[in-house]
Amino acid sequence: MADDQYRGLLTDREREILQGDADVSDSYRYRVISRIRTKIENIDKDVEILSNYREDLLEELREVVCEDSPPEPVDSSESDDRNVKN
Repeated sequence: MADDQYRGLLTDREREILQGDADVSDSYRYRVISRIRTKIENIDKDVEILSNYREDLLEELREVVCEDSPPEPVDSSESDDRNVKN
């Protein structure tokens, strides 16, 4: 696998779709959102494995995800699936 194929939680395509940079149907956008939700739910399993076998990597994950700075406010209209950009 080439280095440019490694990614975080989202694929490049999912990022494009969420940012409104991809011309996709509402139906496809909803499927992408559903897949992302499933990935988020599966993080629990990954955290458990890291906790049991690689505490150092779990700490790195915590540092990235749980930074001291508060997250930027999210416009609720953008986070609601019913308000999809075309």
